[in-house]
Amino acid sequence: MEMPRLLLSVIGDEIGPTLDEMLSFCAEEGVSRLEMRTIGGRNLLGMTLDEVADIAARIHKAKLTVPTFVSPLLKWAPPGKRARGGKVDFAFDPDSCPADDPVQHAFDIALMLGATRMRVFTYLTYDGFAMADLREPLAELCDFGDAFGVDIQIENEPVCNVATVDDLATVLATFDNARIKPLVDICNAVAAGAPPSPMLLTAISPRVDHVHLKDWSNERRKVAPIGEGDIDFARLLPPLLSLTRAREVLASIETHVPADGRNATRKNVAAVRRIAEEIGAEIV
Repeated sequence: MEMPRLLLSVIGDEIGPTLDEMLSFCAEEGVSRLEMRTIGGRNLLGMTLDEVADIAARIHKAKLTVPTFVSPLLKWAPPGKRARGGKVDFAFDPDSCPADDPVQHAFDIALMLGATRMRVFTYLTYDGFAMADLREPLAELCDFGDAFGVDIQIENEPVCNVATVDDLATVLATFDNARIKPLVDICNAVAAGAPPSPMLLTAISPRVDHVHLKDWSNERRKVAPIGEGDIDFARLLPPLLSLTRAREVLASIETHVPADGRNATRKNVAAVRRIAEEIGAEIV
């Protein structure tokens, strides 16, 4: 089985809160792709375009690319619905966006960053959710995606209505739009109590061109550096990549070890490079 080439990327605020920390890490570890979400605890979606322009200029001056705007789009409750509650990492209130239309603003930010992917969610979990609830917002996102040349990467997230890989498969079966891609996070699915089987990963493989990589410790019930948890990526990545139509797959390290973010991300970079070699995938 021929593996697609893996494009190694890190999510900046998993390293540290400042742009200086993100840029220095990429230089030290030989990583050329930096995905952006927050700086100093502020989501880029809550910044003005002038602020984002300054950030983008520094990233590009460092000769780094930004493949994805790791946005919080739809990581909120829809109008008239109440989220079930609980802790939400990187929560966002759309009313805090400086622009009238957060969706338009998100795509303007992606354009400034040079990002060709937009990470989105499926609303915070609420009672009575039906897949049809996503039809209108996803149609809007796809229209913007067509206009800006940006793909819509739907992540499975435990606090949102699409929490598992099986849920992602249902999204793809329901919304047949080439702009919509599954942003597969095996760790999130495990944390949600639904570890994906190799068969399920093979079934979703054709539209996969982006994965999030972090490990999960069943004993500690928390995210761990890759290799210190229980997820066997060397076994699960081949079926996930087996039938993809993409010649290159973005492999994003989303560390989620805030107590030791820089060191844990460094461990993950080394681990992903080792795993790529083990499964016979070129990684750059």
